[in-house]
Amino acid sequence: MVKQKVLKNEKNMEEQLWDAANKLRGTVESSQYKHVVLGLIFLKFASDKFEDRRKELIAEGKDKYLEMKEFYNMKNVFFLPPESRWSHVQNNAKQDDIALIVDTALHTIEKNNPSLKGALPDNYFSRLNLDPSKLAALLDTINNINTTDKEEDVVGRIYEYFLGRFAAAEGKGGGEFYTPKCIVNLIAEMLEPYKGKIYDPCCGSGGMFVQSLDFVKNHSGNTKEISIYGQEFTSVTYKLAKMNLAIRGISGNLGEVPANTFFKDQHPDLKADYIMANP
Repeated sequence: MVKQKVLKNEKNMEEQLWDAANKLRGTVESSQYKHVVLGLIFLKFASDKFEDRRKELIAEGKDKYLEMKEFYNMKNVFFLPPESRWSHVQNNAKQDDIALIVDTALHTIEKNNPSLKGALPDNYFSRLNLDPSKLAALLDTINNINTTDKEEDVVGRIYEYFLGRFAAAEGKGGGEFYTPKCIVNLIAEMLEPYKGKIYDPCCGSGGMFVQSLDFVKNHSGNTKEISIYGQEFTSVTYKLAKMNLAIRGISGNLGEVPANTFFKDQHPDLKADYIMANP
């Protein structure tokens, strides 16, 4: 009974986030404002992981290492300077320039973490001329996401939920970045990628990679025996994929830049064990 109640509450959180996002939307197309919402979810996730690691260092008496990137990266945690932390953004949520504050936070995170190069929305919030009060309301809702739940991949599931809703809202165009989970699961179950190199030449938002690793986990396999390689042509979708993998702690090589596999193959010498794609 307790388990069912928890799951119900989390579903309500997803719906609350969707409602808050729709209020923010206004005249902004879903193809644009999805990056606003997913970017904020990533910011909350990255900041919470940073704060958890920071508390660990303090508990271990390693205060002098609190501002050293290496002591976060070694635990697969992104390093966040003060102006890029969720607490800073949340404390300034009522400011008229909150969009600029969020843009600065995301830019600073990417600048300080090379693995996120090209992953985060670039000056997106300021350019969309968002209503500051509605953006503040969305920040308040996202603030309630519990990213510390060790039992469930809450943030990953919320991210997946939003990808699906945005894809449905965009109709046919949504297929460019999202393949329904049931189809991806079927492909993973058929191929059984227990170990080796997985390659998706048109990876969209990275769903094939996520479900492949879930398959390995569900069958008591070792995810460290899986290597991820992919490529995506559309720059905005490339960002979605990199964020999707980062949120789930998945390391993958998606190429240095978004590019067409036919004209700019970024893995020309790759010998993949599994090729999974929905072209």
